[in-house]
Amino acid sequence: MSTTTERAVADARTDADADADAPALEVRDLRITYPPRGGRGPAHAVDGADLRVGQGEIVALIGESGCGKSTLARALVGLVKPTGGEVRYRGGRLGHSSAALKEHRRHVQLVLQDPGGALNPRQTVYDAVAEGPRLHGMTGDLNARVYKALSQAGLRPPEDFMRRYPHEMSGGQQQRVVIAGALALGPSVVVADEPVASLDASVRGEILKLLLDLRDELGLSALVVSHDLGLAWNIADRVAVMYLGRIVEVGTVEEVLLHPRHPYTKALLSVLPDSGRDRRPTLLTGEPPDPTAIPDGCRFHPRCPLFAGLDEDGRRAAKCATDDLPVLSADPSLGAQVACHLAGESRDEDEDDRYEDTGAAR
Repeated sequence: MSTTTERAVADARTDADADADAPALEVRDLRITYPPRGGRGPAHAVDGADLRVGQGEIVALIGESGCGKSTLARALVGLVKPTGGEVRYRGGRLGHSSAALKEHRRHVQLVLQDPGGALNPRQTVYDAVAEGPRLHGMTGDLNARVYKALSQAGLRPPEDFMRRYPHEMSGGQQQRVVIAGALALGPSVVVADEPVASLDASVRGEILKLLLDLRDELGLSALVVSHDLGLAWNIADRVAVMYLGRIVEVGTVEEVLLHPRHPYTKALLSVLPDSGRDRRPTLLTGEPPDPTAIPDGCRFHPRCPLFAGLDEDGRRAAKCATDDLPVLSADPSLGAQVACHLAGESRDEDEDDRYEDTGAAR
């Protein structure tokens, strides 16, 4: 067997080869850098990130637009090749040969936020759902496979939907068709990029409940990407908060959302509707994240409410402005983790007053 063939076989390892005790999906020190263009330097879209999705677990990846979360999501399904680091599925490293990517995508499926854009307007629902199995040569029981996927996605009875076109359905039904297309391959992991962002509020809850039901009934693992921390309350087991290419806080839903430690997480939480508390939202100052100009030190410090209140010549301010923070481990056994120079220090009364003045969540 040639070296090239051996590599392709090794890359295209199957579910049976995978480690049953390994995470469903994992990235280790992932880096994705785009080359300079338009007179600007290279863009470090993902700049060292560790993230783990356990088997049967739902993880919410939260952050502002431009923070790199969608780029990371696409790397997980092999649509973006990392500049450095690695993606692992059930312990096996993802290769990027055609055979490896095809095999990987049979187990790890992407669900996009815009069902109208994801669906071909000239395809019936049947053809849209059957497209994946056809590409993978899984045509022996195609009708039954499509029927089952539509039923699992909540389009019942399936025969009422098979001959419809996308324009004949609501936005929620279209998103269920996209999910059915993913389920038709029998994946063990779904990467959902803003899966409810384009839907009405009344439909959002139905799609989130569907993802929970799929986890409970099929043992499906999921990474759900969103800019909305409120989504994590309803669906996630763990939450990872991303800022400018790095995970800056990670832990269980209760740890991150009830006891946030990073000032960026606090700022995101402060704008959530909360009728039980009288507080002002935190308005972040400075420029939004720019992956072509990552600052020295803590990458959040130019916009940080805590840093803004420190003595500019003080030791703590100098540390925030000059000392980089390590990449957070993906190991959930370590508990909640935060990448912040100030998070581990006890706040004095002046710091408490600064939080109150800025309206940061506490």
